[in-house]
Amino acid sequence: MNEMYLRKLSLLNFKNHPERNADFSDRINAIVGDNGSGKTNLLDAIYYLSFGKSFLNPFDSQNTTHGSEYFMIQGYYFRKGKDEKLHVGFSNQGKKLCKKNDKAYSRLADHIGHLPLVIIAPYDTELILGGSDLRRKFMDGIIAQYDKTYLEHLLHYKKALKQRNNLLKAFREHGRFDELTLSIWNEHLIANGAPIFEKRKQLMDEISEIFVSTYQELSGGKERPSILYSSELHDNDFEKLLSEALQRDRTAMNTSVGIHRDDLIFDLEGYPIKKTGSQGQQKTFLLSLKLSQFDLIHKKHGIKPILLLDDIFDKLDENRIKALLRMVSADHFGQIFISDTNQQRVERWFSEIEIEPRILKIESDVH
Repeated sequence: MNEMYLRKLSLLNFKNHPERNADFSDRINAIVGDNGSGKTNLLDAIYYLSFGKSFLNPFDSQNTTHGSEYFMIQGYYFRKGKDEKLHVGFSNQGKKLCKKNDKAYSRLADHIGHLPLVIIAPYDTELILGGSDLRRKFMDGIIAQYDKTYLEHLLHYKKALKQRNNLLKAFREHGRFDELTLSIWNEHLIANGAPIFEKRKQLMDEISEIFVSTYQELSGGKERPSILYSSELHDNDFEKLLSEALQRDRTAMNTSVGIHRDDLIFDLEGYPIKKTGSQGQQKTFLLSLKLSQFDLIHKKHGIKPILLLDDIFDKLDENRIKALLRMVSADHFGQIFISDTNQQRVERWFSEIEIEPRILKIESDVH
């Protein structure tokens, strides 16, 4: 039996769903409908229940149905042998409320990881094409789902980084330098940055082997990808780095070294996939990366994450689509949500691997 799955979803004034209720299978759910019907928004609501935020729009006020002043999302789960209810509500007065079994969380951070989830969506291409901040967020998002102390270190590090940068600007503006005050924030950066580095290093050591195996299964073993974790802390002491960068930081009024500059290097056959990979290869790379994320969270958490596959079949050939569906349909995975515009295509894909998903056809409630 599945350790965790979403039985029912109830929406009120969430994006283009003024009101919607849906029941789900504990295995494979296919959400089909035209572009603009609200398929992705339905998946976003499921994501919202796990993370307390949208994966599409960080501004809660913009996630309400047009003309509404609030939204509400309720999910009814089966988790570790028990029924659970998760409620997230937001009003345009700026108030957000997250409750589990009718008891409000004092901090949303305490909820992260309770309902583990992995999403694969079109915007994931930015992991390859975008800036290093997105790849750091990718690492942080994985670890935070199974390690509460990591999230605390991350929050403290970001606060210390902001304070140190403000102090550097103040030094320039007032024409004076206070090394003692700066050293206090250096200590905070070091105390929180060192464990973040170690956790990221451990993550990439563990995920790399899974990733290569998954990529080769999806691609038919034709190509060999690699991921390299790039960090200044690999071969350097953080305190020494800060000391050596002091004059540069004072001039730039910004902290130029630390784990906030970490990155991931994505290669295919020894070349940057960003530059040399085809769209199909890049998509296979991302799918493999996210499915490896699923495996690692499952291993660390002991619960199979919910897997959301949002409109991911574009740019994949038939062989890779079938390999993907065959992979995620195996018992290794738990509850899965797949969105697509073509119901017949989805039914054909699954019939070829002898799997029958639950089909939910939706039309927009907003015109």
